[in-house]
Amino acid sequence: MFAGHMGVGLALGRAERRVNAGVFIAAGLLLDMLLWLFVLLGWESVALPADFARTHQAEFVFPYLHGLLAAMGWSALGAAVAFVWYGRLGPSKMRVAALVAAAVFSHWLLDALVHRPEMPLVGADSAKVGVGLWQHMPAALAVEAAIVVLGLCLFIPGCRLSRGKRMALTALTLVLLVFTIVGMTMAPPPPSLRVMAASSWAVLLSVCALAGWLARPPRGE
Repeated sequence: MFAGHMGVGLALGRAERRVNAGVFIAAGLLLDMLLWLFVLLGWESVALPADFARTHQAEFVFPYLHGLLAAMGWSALGAAVAFVWYGRLGPSKMRVAALVAAAVFSHWLLDALVHRPEMPLVGADSAKVGVGLWQHMPAALAVEAAIVVLGLCLFIPGCRLSRGKRMALTALTLVLLVFTIVGMTMAPPPPSLRVMAASSWAVLLSVCALAGWLARPPRGE
């Protein structure tokens, strides 16, 4: 799930207009940004099963990022960083911290919905969960599209962005939805796992940077 995480970030951006919605989008994608970096560093791993061309589903060993306990830890860390960074908001900094934590943890919840049972509860050898909605790809993509549309419908009305930035942010989100659909249905296998990891990491960083620029509130907000 890629565009769905962005949809959740936009929805949370509606809850606190003084914070750049790009912060919540980046928080929602944090676990995947770190995942591909960890794969490149050899700390976590990904493999392409024999049926990848048909299923478009890689197999992961990712206890440090997509384990339940690990996700809770990353969520707490995100909340702590937001609490300090947005100290200027006074009492509202606690609210921002909670929203950032929710964005980070939402990643685990959405992934648990679509992944096969490969997401550990504690460590690599613990029980693993996953509803496996990707085994029913049309339903999975319909759910992801609904999350994206809901996020846009919640964030765009009432935001203080210019018309051009609203249109660009909407276009970026919808392009990512199309990118996700193509990637999960028609894309060919990557030339290598290292290329897959590096390109995925670069795309995630670029999307977060672009979303942050497009969603930046006007000065004084």
